[in-house]
Amino acid sequence: MIEDAHAAGFDIQKRTVTGWIARGLLDRPRRRGAGRGSFPGLHSENQRKLFLLLLTKREEMPKLPALAVIPLTIWLWWGDEWVPRRQALKALTTWFGDGARSREVCQEAARGLLQQLDHPMASDTARNRLVRTFTEISYRGAMSETARAELETAVREVFEPPSVFKTTGMVRAVGPHTLPLTIEAVLGRASALAAAVQTLRGKHVTEELLGRAKALYQQSKREYAELRPALAAHTSGPLSGIFSERTVEEEVSSVGNDLVLGIGLLLTSPRAQAEFSRAL
Repeated sequence: MIEDAHAAGFDIQKRTVTGWIARGLLDRPRRRGAGRGSFPGLHSENQRKLFLLLLTKREEMPKLPALAVIPLTIWLWWGDEWVPRRQALKALTTWFGDGARSREVCQEAARGLLQQLDHPMASDTARNRLVRTFTEISYRGAMSETARAELETAVREVFEPPSVFKTTGMVRAVGPHTLPLTIEAVLGRASALAAAVQTLRGKHVTEELLGRAKALYQQSKREYAELRPALAAHTSGPLSGIFSERTVEEEVSSVGNDLVLGIGLLLTSPRAQAEFSRAL
């Protein structure tokens, strides 16, 4: 690995390689021989290619959590021949990292929901409260009955402003009828995210759970790719941009968030568990 790096023009030390192995950017080398230390371990050709890619990207993404997205994406898209699941689990842990990352994941999810839920008659105070409440509840990693009621109130004030809906008794749903977004759907997403955050913080995500999340991710992507053109064609107004096609860069940047939500849905949603069974 060091020779490959030097040949490609990178000044790299052995401690960098061992550190990246510990954090899941690289997999551990394969042992050769039966005795302890009889032969140096070898990395596969695919891992050596990954190593050079990481070195190339390190200048624009110097922090390890950002670099960890690369092996995680390769595992999701290309499989265990490139990145084994044990490495992908370490990479996910590195990407998720500390409390700052988990709060960022929750805040991004909150802002994305606000874009989908926003009603023109909602107040800025209600919008800010929704982002703050969703972020804090999912970040805490628990969804008590009190927290659920607090979040439902915050969602309703944005999604169904009292000035419009209080006297009508109407219930709002946005998006196409095949994929409606309702208050219950939002609460379910928050509950899933809270469960995932709690599980990741406690380092309780197993290789088996991560493999299930990958199967759910791939199944969802295939189904969405089939539905997206029709959804985009039949969706107008504020939601019209939701179903636009993502760039490769956007897909890569969303990999960690997508996996976290998938883990949460597998922990909390019977529907997601059924989707996983279909993906097998």
